[in-house]
Amino acid sequence: MKKIGFLSFGHYQDVQGSRVPTAREALVQAVELAVAAEELGVDGAYMRVHHFAPQYSAPFPLLAAMAARTSTIELGTGVIDMRYENPLYMAEEAAVTDLISNGRLQLGISRGSPETALDGSRSFGYLPDAGSTDADLARDKAALFRRAIAGQGVADPNPRMTRSADRLSIDPLSPGLDERIWWGSGTRATARWAGEQGMNLMSSTLLTEDTGVPFDELQAEQIDLFRKAWAESGHVGTPRVSVSRSILPIVSEADEYYFGLQAQRGSHDQVGILDGARSRFGKSYVGAPDVLAEQLAADAAVQSADTVLVTIPNQLGVDFNAALLENIVTLVGPAAGLR
Repeated sequence: MKKIGFLSFGHYQDVQGSRVPTAREALVQAVELAVAAEELGVDGAYMRVHHFAPQYSAPFPLLAAMAARTSTIELGTGVIDMRYENPLYMAEEAAVTDLISNGRLQLGISRGSPETALDGSRSFGYLPDAGSTDADLARDKAALFRRAIAGQGVADPNPRMTRSADRLSIDPLSPGLDERIWWGSGTRATARWAGEQGMNLMSSTLLTEDTGVPFDELQAEQIDLFRKAWAESGHVGTPRVSVSRSILPIVSEADEYYFGLQAQRGSHDQVGILDGARSRFGKSYVGAPDVLAEQLAADAAVQSADTVLVTIPNQLGVDFNAALLENIVTLVGPAAGLR
């Protein structure tokens, strides 16, 4: 049985039609939607993190607020750009948030995606060492973060304050959090690397490579390479894999108003250039529930993954998105093998 979660980008803007005009509304509504989703039986509430944009930027206060209002739903990120982070401070925040949630945190981290700021992480004071790349910076920080949340010593002790010569770990720790870290991967090579590192895999509707095969087949190949790398590296247990999809069943007049034309046009993979690389974008699933269920049942990556994150139009508000999730859980999911 697969898990179904929602992924919100947290857009807010005071424009016509938006039910999320301010940052406060975006944050409050994220908490309310997590509560509603839990009541509907949705398995996860995930937040996309962006900087220098009218979207979610500071995930841990929001995740802690969601944790305080819920009790069973997984709470996560998809993804945190590690280039911007202080790994040890982030480890403390993550541990505290996970303790508040009673072990429900699922943290997606990565190198990040194209952004509005030019060299944005440098504005935060972080830049790669000479001869290193942004990808190296993100991976090095991820490694330190993972060591810290696993309880390894990361600081030398002050002999005046402690009798032990052992290096100090962060405090508090949240047991098991180190097993719930996901790497956001946009290529087959980075998915293989994530498997070697023993992280879970988070893959979206974009791959920054293209071999000419349909998106779902390329993504399924990515997942297969990840699982093989995990097994060959000798890691214990079974890794988790999530994929993101835009799923919009047309059930109500509101659905038809917002997405009816898109359903009539149909949807296909798109290929373009992103950050200088030929990239493939997955299609959106828009239409009658039975049609979407049939299409998702034939999606190779959806069927290979254990978790499907539905990207939601958060600017349409809590009520609309709660109804959207209910339709997916009840009308689409069972026939698509998602529940």
